[in-house]
Amino acid sequence: MIYAEYDIYQKMNINPDSVFSGLANSTRLRCIVLLLKHRELCVCELTQAIGAAQPSMSRNLAQLREVGLVSDRREGQWIYYRINPDLPEWVLKVLKATALGSENTEPYRSDKSVLAGMLDGSESSRCA
Repeated sequence: MIYAEYDIYQKMNINPDSVFSGLANSTRLRCIVLLLKHRELCVCELTQAIGAAQPSMSRNLAQLREVGLVSDRREGQWIYYRINPDLPEWVLKVLKATALGSENTEPYRSDKSVLAGMLDGSESSRCA
């Protein structure tokens, strides 16, 4: 099993240094925590929930994508992000433990609340 995980580690070109470097920024970490709770979110939803400027948010999401923590898809003019479904189990465990440990602290609690106000439970986009 260790070897199977190692193959994914090699395919994704992901290593602990890049994972923790990607998580070392508050905006990027806040995005990861929100993305763990939702299947996927649009850049505009993340921007509004976190209160960051759109260029800054896009730059941080691009860094998360380069590291391999998130993947994206384009739908018209919108770009949607989600946690990379091919992450090795060890990375998912780190992300889930971080989200669990931070969910009742600020600013994570506020981010979740703002996003909940934007979504009606249907995961549909509020971007328009």
